[in-house]
Amino acid sequence: MKNLTVTMIQTSLFWENISENLKHFSEKIAAISEPTDLIVLPEMFNTGFSMSTKKLAEKTNGKTMQWMQEKAKEKNCCIVGSLIINDNENYYNRLIWVSPDGKFQTYDKRHLFRMGEENNFFSTGNKKIIVELKGWKICPLVCYDLRFPVWSRNINNYDCLLYVANWPERRNHHWKTLLQARAIENQCYVIGLNRIGNDGHEIWHSGDSAVIDSRGNTISKTKANEESIETITLNWEDLQKYRTDFPVQMDADDFDLKL
Repeated sequence: MKNLTVTMIQTSLFWENISENLKHFSEKIAAISEPTDLIVLPEMFNTGFSMSTKKLAEKTNGKTMQWMQEKAKEKNCCIVGSLIINDNENYYNRLIWVSPDGKFQTYDKRHLFRMGEENNFFSTGNKKIIVELKGWKICPLVCYDLRFPVWSRNINNYDCLLYVANWPERRNHHWKTLLQARAIENQCYVIGLNRIGNDGHEIWHSGDSAVIDSRGNTISKTKANEESIETITLNWEDLQKYRTDFPVQMDADDFDLKL
């Protein structure tokens, strides 16, 4: 099995300005000089974490999706991020995973951030996806999902958890601690990609994006509050060796998830 290269783009966003954000990320993606298998963008990367659903929502085949497909083909890699989608007049914070051939998979955010009234504007997702890339199985989730370990639970069906986020700095201790916890308890790599800068409500985001290995060690070098494009290699042999040497999953509890 091959190692996996992942590129995180930690940057600020233009509030509720789709065109400027797509231009901004086009420049960031063009600056990636080394080959990569996956480019990770923040939650609601084309608008910021906005509740202006009627104003900003796109159809799944809209402008931003077409842009993602173009960039995935251009860079010959997968691209993942979330945006506001109008699906039969229901609004979703929808994560979209796009492959170089233009095919895509979607995940609708399960846990809506009620303290930001997200639950009043968006519909809840009820199904996870597992995406395969170069033999790796990846479980992509969105921001607030990080707080719910049962939803993130590894039942020997993935190798990497991925979270895209707009997570405020004032709770960055929670962000960093929970990313580490998810990696340790699920014996997997964890990728957490968060934005930086102020949003339209003057809420500051420090980024603190990270890639963490199955032992809970941070292997990325991205710094808080700084724009960064970092490509990290996930080592397949190291992951499998640790799972074999310390087989926690063999003693995991069975459970049924009722939605």
